[in-house]
Amino acid sequence: MDVVDDQDRRVGLPDSVDRVVSLVPSLTEALAVTAPGLLVGATDWCTHPDDLDEHGVTRVRGTKNPDIETIVALRPDLVLANAEENKPEELDKLREAGVAVYVTDIRTVDGALRSLERMLAACGLERPAWIDGARAAWDTLPLPDGPRRAVVPIWRKPWMAVGSDTFTGAVLARLGIENVLGDSPERYPRFDPADLPAHDLVVLPDEPYRFTADDGPESFAAPSALVSGRLLTWYGPSLLEAARVLPAALAAAETTGAGAAP
Repeated sequence: MDVVDDQDRRVGLPDSVDRVVSLVPSLTEALAVTAPGLLVGATDWCTHPDDLDEHGVTRVRGTKNPDIETIVALRPDLVLANAEENKPEELDKLREAGVAVYVTDIRTVDGALRSLERMLAACGLERPAWIDGARAAWDTLPLPDGPRRAVVPIWRKPWMAVGSDTFTGAVLARLGIENVLGDSPERYPRFDPADLPAHDLVVLPDEPYRFTADDGPESFAAPSALVSGRLLTWYGPSLLEAARVLPAALAAAETTGAGAAP
């Protein structure tokens, strides 16, 4: 059986997909919530669901440096990957070892749900209820009273932020928030807090850098919202919670000067 992934690459699969390795935390959560028995391997960064180890899922190192030998030894019918998260050369090593690799390419909320539906179908699964729930939750979000302009740092020393063509920027846009660095030629540009374009909000996630109330807000004059990095950057079942939690956290920053991390 052949399926086509998000990169228009044909992926040969057995009639029944019974063993899957995921190299992306979001994809791990999507599969484990939908059909936990299929997952046999995941990266060290795959933290949701939190019972993966209890279910015997083997850890295969990180998204950028997966343990190729361990993955091959797991005899997966399919490896799930992502165009941004995983290095093409590492995925080629898996293909050269005879492993089927399915690559997602996700840039928007709607695109994420369509991509995940196709990915799960490649695993022989019907569309799960959480996809319909997430789609409904995002489609029915009320529009904000007015546009807001935000910067979204993801690292400091050096300062780096969300730039152009990112899933995070698309999530914020759906919430009525313009990323002031969204026109950057880079997806994750470096910046100086003193030289930012005009903005009225700073969105500080707790991953990949763990910003806290005492580490980050003091560097900016605008109100800061401390938010879950998973809700801001992950695609999958977390989108249900993101639609419920993020609007309130970002609105709180506007009224109080700081939003609480959910």
